[in-house]
Amino acid sequence: MTLQQLYEQTPPQQRALQFGIVGNDALTGAFPQKRVVHAGLQGSLVSPRESQQIWQDLMAQAPTGKEVQTAYIHIPFCKTKCLYCGFFQNGMDQSVEDEYIRCLVQELRQAAKARRLRDSLIQAVFIGGGTPTSLSADNAARLLGAVRDCLPLANDYELTLEGRVHDLEPEKIDTWLAYGVNRISLGVQSFDTKVRRAVGRLDDRDTVLERLAALKAYGQCVVVIDLMYGLPGQTMDVWMEDVRTFAESGIDGADLYQLNVFEGSALSQAIRQGSLPPAATTAQQALMFQAAKTYLDQRAYRRLNICHWSRSQRERSLYNTLARSGAAMFPFGCGAGGHVDGYETMLHRAITPYELFVREGKKPFMALLRQSPFQSFIDEIQYQLEQGCLDIGALAAKEPRLGELNWLYQRWQDQGLVRYNGVLYTLTDAGQFWQVNVTQTTLECMQYLLTGQTGAALQGIAAQDSPKSAAMAEAMKKMKASGEGPSLEAMKHMAEAMKHMSQEELQAVMQRMKG
Repeated sequence: MTLQQLYEQTPPQQRALQFGIVGNDALTGAFPQKRVVHAGLQGSLVSPRESQQIWQDLMAQAPTGKEVQTAYIHIPFCKTKCLYCGFFQNGMDQSVEDEYIRCLVQELRQAAKARRLRDSLIQAVFIGGGTPTSLSADNAARLLGAVRDCLPLANDYELTLEGRVHDLEPEKIDTWLAYGVNRISLGVQSFDTKVRRAVGRLDDRDTVLERLAALKAYGQCVVVIDLMYGLPGQTMDVWMEDVRTFAESGIDGADLYQLNVFEGSALSQAIRQGSLPPAATTAQQALMFQAAKTYLDQRAYRRLNICHWSRSQRERSLYNTLARSGAAMFPFGCGAGGHVDGYETMLHRAITPYELFVREGKKPFMALLRQSPFQSFIDEIQYQLEQGCLDIGALAAKEPRLGELNWLYQRWQDQGLVRYNGVLYTLTDAGQFWQVNVTQTTLECMQYLLTGQTGAALQGIAAQDSPKSAAMAEAMKKMKASGEGPSLEAMKHMAEAMKHMSQEELQAVMQRMKG
């Protein structure tokens, strides 16, 4: 069956999610919604009884040449929980942090003995979280010392420490730089004090700018930030002021991320209950993306991938680029993920079982999966589309059945998502905004062409587009503004929204109305 036949046999709602909507504005309405956070295909689960032996055998093997590789290290602690964040695991406790770092160092030392890691090179290390910068200076020194001792770092390695501006203290910065950190990535999200405070960020605009300038003044590391568009209360004017502030700050680079509002999340509930203004809809986010892209393009910022812009030659974003190319990623720490030689894994997200496994000398798997037999095609498609293009001719030269993808991309060209330049397809502004949908559908079509398997991934990541969310937020807003109780119009809006709510959602709204 061809892709056109698959398209014709797909139910209309799924068809729109996978293949897009003909006739809509490509930027704001090419698809009904964003449907996954990260594009990909699921591997097959390995039995827990087999996972330890498989990993030991894999790590005992000699590496095949000097391939480009990475390591990911996870720090599962945060001082506060930001409303938009899906990565929060644990609050701060010094004794818990001390023991965790002891176990993490032990895990690194155990891996350092294995031939697969010992005899290879690591080009990029990313210490993420959580909030790695929240570690005490002493614990940061212990961890970074172990990284230097246990990982075979290449001469031109990139070592990124992720965190927040609030932790930029001289003692900590001196420690990070002394132990080899050469790239610091900070989750600013917005410079606007009101927007920041609404979602749980600690510092005001002036403090953020002062601390970023102080870090830049060291001159010893690349400084990059995350900015997020679509936050509650972040209008287009506020967003573009964020982008202008970044450009004027001298920061080396920035990731511009779309806010995902997860169904049932604290952020979604706060918006629905009226304690926060609504987040931007997906259509509004599309316009924010395009405005920021145009602004940075006009100022000659280099595009390193779909989300990342660089203003200096120092910024490479090497880890992020390699992570999307299929390069081996060795995982360390509670909640870390990675993939090595045909297997991918997620380590235990709970600290207690993680530490128990490490003390027993075992890799602390929560799950180990065999990657798809077509993983090389998955990696190639993901990497190319992260760079904003796809060379179907090159794919078809390796596997002729993939030439059928031209049908899909010609359809998307008519829709305004891609352009064909005679060699490959490049993503338009609309295609770049919808890149995760484009990638997910491309992978699903690839899987269908090679295996006959059909399916469409869908995650609840666009709660801001839900009619009940918008209706309830607007009704609550009108009630608050009146100061005299609900108007007839507001009650009508609320009644309509309540028709579609679960019992738990209704209880939350009633509790909010009581006070």
